[in-house]
Amino acid sequence: MLAVRDKQDRSAFAALFDFYGPRLKGMLIRQNCRPGQADEIVQDVMLTIWRKAKLFDPERAQVSAWIYQIARNRHIDVIRKESRPMPEELAHQPDSEPDASQVLGMEQEAKHLKEALTRLKPAQREMIEAAYLGELSHRELSEKTGLPLGTIKSRIRLGLDKLRHELKGMRAS
Repeated sequence: MLAVRDKQDRSAFAALFDFYGPRLKGMLIRQNCRPGQADEIVQDVMLTIWRKAKLFDPERAQVSAWIYQIARNRHIDVIRKESRPMPEELAHQPDSEPDASQVLGMEQEAKHLKEALTRLKPAQREMIEAAYLGELSHRELSEKTGLPLGTIKSRIRLGLDKLRHELKGMRAS
């Protein structure tokens, strides 16, 4: 790992991959991960190890602990992304058009949501839009923005709390 971290040694990385790849896949499968999905996670983990090798500190953790922690976190991200509730599909009957009151109601709700989004702090709005409209996981947002995962989660949580509060007032009226 030190050769990978200090010299970007490809043969050392290949040895790491050969050693840990099958072990990580086995661990993931024991945690009820599908084999194809496990392969994807292992590839992603190994790519992360290559890219973030400079962050490895042997004083803080053993190589195996560091690698398994990355794999565990990535697996959790995949599970969370898969179990994220999808918006309910609107009941659409091809033979019938929505009536004017339904259209007006949906337009008003969309207008209120857009207004509520504009009242959020820009950082919160950007995170919510990227997570829900851009369909990025929290980890993907962290990697894309360079912000810590905790910061991403806090911004989304605070923004959603504010949206709930604002939209709750809309429903009450």
